[in-house]
Amino acid sequence: MHKGPRDWRVPPNLAVDALEHDAFSWDVARAWLDGLPGGRGLNIAHEAVDRHADGASGTRTAIRWLGKHGERENLTYEDLRRRTNRMAHVLEDLGIRRGDAVFTLTGRVPELYATAFGTLKAGAVLSPLFSAFGPEPVRQRLEIGRGRVLVTGRAAYERKIAGIRDRLPHLEHVLLTDVPAGAPPPAGTLSLASLMADADDTYVIGPTDPQEPALLHFTSGTTGTPKGAVHVHEAVVMHHATGRFALDLHPGDIFWCTADPGWVTGTSYGIITPLTHGITSIVDEAEFDADRWYRILSGERVSVWYTAPTAVRRLMRLGEEPARDADLSALRFVASVGEPLNPEAVVWGSDALGLPVHDNWWQTETGGIMIANTIAADVKPGSMGRPLPGVEAAVLSHGPDGVVTHDGEVEVLPAGHEGELALRPGWPSMFRGYLHDDERYRRCFAGGWYLTGDLVTRDADGYYWFLGRSDDVIKSSGHLIGPFEVESTLLEHPAVAEAGVIGKPDPLAGEIVKAFVVVKPRVRADDALSRELIGFGRSRLGAAVAPRELGFVDDLPHTRSGKIMRRLLRARELGLAVGDLSTLEGEETT
Repeated sequence: MHKGPRDWRVPPNLAVDALEHDAFSWDVARAWLDGLPGGRGLNIAHEAVDRHADGASGTRTAIRWLGKHGERENLTYEDLRRRTNRMAHVLEDLGIRRGDAVFTLTGRVPELYATAFGTLKAGAVLSPLFSAFGPEPVRQRLEIGRGRVLVTGRAAYERKIAGIRDRLPHLEHVLLTDVPAGAPPPAGTLSLASLMADADDTYVIGPTDPQEPALLHFTSGTTGTPKGAVHVHEAVVMHHATGRFALDLHPGDIFWCTADPGWVTGTSYGIITPLTHGITSIVDEAEFDADRWYRILSGERVSVWYTAPTAVRRLMRLGEEPARDADLSALRFVASVGEPLNPEAVVWGSDALGLPVHDNWWQTETGGIMIANTIAADVKPGSMGRPLPGVEAAVLSHGPDGVVTHDGEVEVLPAGHEGELALRPGWPSMFRGYLHDDERYRRCFAGGWYLTGDLVTRDADGYYWFLGRSDDVIKSSGHLIGPFEVESTLLEHPAVAEAGVIGKPDPLAGEIVKAFVVVKPRVRADDALSRELIGFGRSRLGAAVAPRELGFVDDLPHTRSGKIMRRLLRARELGLAVGDLSTLEGEETT
């Protein structure tokens, strides 16, 4: 076990030195990868699997799989090459061709990783779905993506797919991961194990243009039809580079990304990035369990851990003792993404883990980490960090209707001003479009910038600070109030486990700040505590920004990926019916 806070500045990856000068370019990052032999292009699967299997790393463990019932399986890079080769043949034998969509609806099982890289080897497009989705969100995504193949488990097929199969005209093949070879699968499905057993384990990846579609990620947006963001094979340049810059991956690291593979983080950094570095990736099939997580960090000697603020806050509820009782001596870097990381969580990491938690920022559309607190720079608790090498960011003037433009030009704001975060296009993992929606894609750009929809401010040191989504920001008596700032302040109170903040309509102020608070165990949630918390907020934020109203709840609504659903809190406050809420928020609530 650790003996208190450690030195945060362990020797960083030398590549991070590029943060301090202008020597970096994306051509430099491309040179860190091999490319297909003979100059035949760039393929994600080759960079993540085959190039390591061909050399001395072939016998190194690529994936250490931990089953939810205690099972363990180590897959070397050579094992993974053979399995992915078989999968590529399986898909081709089923008639899948370059550009066809292969969907997955599984948990963290070895078959998922074979499917992912086998799909990419075959030149098809991988679209992973969150395994907890119900039938309707699955149907929507399969329909938009025109999925020809779905890889899933038997129970998921029977509960979610069989009843809607006749509404999926493009779906030709359903491959079940848990039907043993030789066993009869349910009608209308195939046993993946049987198909793999009969497939050749040698395969030559065909020429792959770096701009060929490779990944189809659906946004976890909470309104309207899901948007399918298309990413190309060149994205692997970004995945690999940010593994060095933002996650400080070194040879020999044991890496654990807790994100579900159905989300972009779980694919970009749970599947692809660690393997491009030739290191060992921990894959845990089970869902969150604090005791189990500490056992994995300790027993598997995890050195780099990438998780989510929601998970960090759940661990914080348990206090520091469970972390202090675990042997975390191998752990040297912790990062978090998914929603802004409250400053209190950064401090808790230092106290409980002996390391700060490094926040970073990116989106489904960016495909990779863009802004980060890195191991080579000071951590500013509450900040998203600074743009990574090769990333140009700016704060643009933002009005009630979005970014302000004059004759197509935008205004870039100096440090200290609030506006919309924008990025200069050109990084390798930038999405290339929304599937079947060119107009929506065009609206994401203005004046030569990609518009993120996030409101931020930048300080004099170049660190960015998240204020909220443009439609989350509270407008009260002429003030623009970021809910994240208020939530983070409330979390500093020892009674608060989690907080969600919204703007409540008010006839005089336009909106007032209302907070929903989850208290820690054994804390009495009563009027006295409510008054104390409101006073606590005013003393730190001022009367104009602090909550005017406060309510206690047992839990906050989250998206499937863990983000606080402020819109749902707002809708409940306005008294919308359950049916209205489902329309407003789609299927993303938990």
